Amino acid sequence: MKIVFLDALTLGSVDFERFKEFGEVEIYQTTDKDETIDRIKNADIVVTNKVVIDKSVLDNAKRLKFIQIAATSMNNVDLEYAKAKGIIVKNVAEYSTNAVVQHTFAVVLGLINKICYFDKYVRKEYPNSKIFTHIQNWFEIKGKKWGIIGLGEIGKNVARAAECFGAKVVYYSTSGKNSSKEFKRVGLEELLKTSGIITIHAPLNKNTKNLLNYEKLSLMQEGSILVNVGRGGIINEDELVKILKEKNIFVGLDVFEKEPVNIDNPLLKSKKVLLTPHMAWSSIEAREKLMEGIYKNIEKFIKSGN
Repeated sequence: MKIVFLDALTLGSVDFERFKEFGEVEIYQTTDKDETIDRIKNADIVVTNKVVIDKSVLDNAKRLKFIQIAATSMNNVDLEYAKAKGIIVKNVAEYSTNAVVQHTFAVVLGLINKICYFDKYVRKEYPNSKIFTHIQNWFEIKGKKWGIIGLGEIGKNVARAAECFGAKVVYYSTSGKNSSKEFKRVGLEELLKTSGIITIHAPLNKNTKNLLNYEKLSLMQEGSILVNVGRGGIINEDELVKILKEKNIFVGLDVFEKEPVNIDNPLLKSKKVLLTPHMAWSSIEAREKLMEGIYKNIEKFIKSGN
């Protein structure tokens, strides 16, 4: 078997040695679109995180039998065409739940408690202060309504943790199919109008693309917090920029419509936005679970053919 990792750099510092027991292993740190076909043309197994495997690529991969996606989302592979060609495609589910939940709170608390602002103040102005403190308005989570958009496994865990802070949790089901006895389900407009904290934990699909456009964003309360650790594209970024100029809301983004972001993206200059580079999933423990899932899927395929 020949195994090709197309974008190993996206996995960080992890152990690739054990995969050599399955056969020849080629590791590429990154792979551009025009390099993909050449790199996998003789591969039996391909591991990709974000490199796109479409019809044109599949037609030129004559030996390809198995595609392992190094993520939960599978939208970078043409699944229907792969199935038609008899190529098995697997992902790794729920490896990053704890990491994303933790990062959600890191961003929410960073925004509410103005951590970046206060750190900058202490370094530049606090030594010359006439008093021991510096007052800026921030609020407590206890008693606030926390709206969850997308009550999957991550959303449920965020909701439970939010309740530990004393928040009143409501949720909106983006599929319309999700129900819960733990939390109150509401419509999207009600959630946006009434929640002081809103966090997004949904996939990107036809139901969620541009879900939060100008009309919906304008429903948010003054002073409220919006955090997206789901997928870029759920929030319309152009319309978000417009709302940020009109309303006093604060936003945390770990995901973007285009990744990496363009250097001229106006969100990079906004003081109302806290940004992280699509890393909520990437704790040490999560990446270890991911690599273990990849290993087990490949092992199972080689031993049983599925």
